[in-house]
Amino acid sequence: MSLDYLMDIARPMLEGAQTTIILFLIAILLSIPLGYCITLLANSSIRILSWLAHTFIYVIRGTPLLLQLLFFCFGLPMLPVIGEYLVMDRFMAACLGFVINYAAYFAEIFRGGLLSIDKGQHEAAKVLGLNKWQTMRKVILPQMTRVALPAMANESITLVKDTALLYAVAVPELLHYAQTAVNRDFTIMPFVVAGVIYLLMTLVLTLFFKALERRFKYE
Repeated sequence: MSLDYLMDIARPMLEGAQTTIILFLIAILLSIPLGYCITLLANSSIRILSWLAHTFIYVIRGTPLLLQLLFFCFGLPMLPVIGEYLVMDRFMAACLGFVINYAAYFAEIFRGGLLSIDKGQHEAAKVLGLNKWQTMRKVILPQMTRVALPAMANESITLVKDTALLYAVAVPELLHYAQTAVNRDFTIMPFVVAGVIYLLMTLVLTLFFKALERRFKYE
């Protein structure tokens, strides 16, 4: 297998990887704060808000991500009355699906992090004169993040791999270009190249989260 051939198949796959990276960044930057908000709603003393949050988490985690992507890409425009107003670019529809899906998973991760914090921390913060916002920002969030980081790292790596589902909703990305090259050239080498690119992306993420864990460990 010549180097020129590898360069020829790698070039379009790297372009597809840009779509993968953009989707990952959009999903991770929006789903983490959304997931935290859902966690707060799930722990709310207002019963209806708590019920809605728990129902949302149950429905999203209980159905396949691929089904959700198909719904957002092809199902939303078919809804009666409002469907015509929900037509959007497939990439944006896929982004919406990923954000909502991963927000539910991050919400459960954050809930586990909050449950790991002793209630005495709230009482100690109150004794120190901290209000609820200061307590959450200076006491609860750092401890919750430290506990949740390993699970967040795992979900983030899973997100990189799940971006391959864009192939199923006809959004060209890394796997799409790899499959095109395989069908054209009758060789599995494009799959190998695609695998290497995915491994490099997950390696960068792994190193990033390891650095974060070390930082929170010594704070």
